Amino acid sequence: MSEHPPEEVKPEFFDYKHVGGRFLGLIAFAVISFIVLGVGAVLEPKQFAFSYLFGYFFFFTICMGGLFWVLVHHAVDAEWSVVVRRQLENMASLLLVMAVLFIPFIFIAPELWYWMKKLPGEDFLLDEKWPYLTKGFFWARAGFYFIFFVVCSTLLRSFSIAQDESGAARYTIFNRRVTFSSGLLFAVCLTFAAIDWLMALDYHWFSTMWGVYIFAGTALSSLCVLVLIITALRGVGYFQGVISMEHYHIMGKLMLAFTIFWAYITFSQYMLIWYANIPEETTYFLRRNTGSWWYLQILLVVGHFVLPFLLLLPNAGKKSPAFLCGIALWILFMHAIDLYQVVLPALHKNGMQPSYLDLFALLAIGCTLAAVFLKRLGESSLFPSKDPRLPQSIALKN
Repeated sequence: MSEHPPEEVKPEFFDYKHVGGRFLGLIAFAVISFIVLGVGAVLEPKQFAFSYLFGYFFFFTICMGGLFWVLVHHAVDAEWSVVVRRQLENMASLLLVMAVLFIPFIFIAPELWYWMKKLPGEDFLLDEKWPYLTKGFFWARAGFYFIFFVVCSTLLRSFSIAQDESGAARYTIFNRRVTFSSGLLFAVCLTFAAIDWLMALDYHWFSTMWGVYIFAGTALSSLCVLVLIITALRGVGYFQGVISMEHYHIMGKLMLAFTIFWAYITFSQYMLIWYANIPEETTYFLRRNTGSWWYLQILLVVGHFVLPFLLLLPNAGKKSPAFLCGIALWILFMHAIDLYQVVLPALHKNGMQPSYLDLFALLAIGCTLAAVFLKRLGESSLFPSKDPRLPQSIALKN
């Protein structure tokens, strides 16, 4: 690999004139939403805790998905994704913000994870899971997860931006080293974060497929956000002659692939637990297949798999930005429903009881992340302008 790319491509920098008052609007919405959440935390502490976890994990999966796709790019030395990689790096860099937004869990943890209120000898099953389910080890694991996520995403983005200045191929090699030293740890940390923060809502229940199930939604939701970001930037004049319908075609194919993968993992988890019929395992689905929660299960089958699967099959749709954006928004809505039925039944066991705090948790965290993301857009070129494989990525044919 040469030290300089074979062809110079002019970098593009985000002009904040395209933001207008949206940045201040996002900050205002975030502040108002956090104030509402603060009031809700005083009036309805338990509802606030579960609503905040729902909103938090929805955006956490999207940021983690950004990190996953950057790791995949460097691991397989992909050509096609060079032009979109910077936006994935920007998404992954938001994990630092997610680390800060995790702080409220320190105060609301006992409301969510009721095993923290148990005393030794009070529950035989909890005693059997000692020392894993202990407060000290729980917080130590969470700290380790975020240290790894933040360091990994920061290194990948920093080396990528440094390459924009010099064009040196060594930065690509540095990122490959980061990737191969981080790939396995990424899988382990995402899996155990999902176990610690979601599965442990009912520590009696367990599933050996839980980490893969959460990963499927993580990879798919982040792809959807990438499509929306790229299309929004193209809509105001960026990426002209850089991102073509060929890139949309690949993103559409990946959306279809991970829609199928999500359905496969979801069905496999359900089928194995149903077939084994072990009480400790079936309690999760019994709660979600009864009462009004059952309607969400049917909605997920149709809306998270059948509908996107059928719409993404034709090639024509995968080469239409507007069409893909519509599908992406729908899948993100289904992803939110999916996580909602993971988290809230632990609080409302007899049926759905939607709360205004559910919405404001999404608004508070989402607006905060969106404001920081807009700030990140202007810090570097919108795509890696001196990546050695940029010309091949621009000339993509598939």
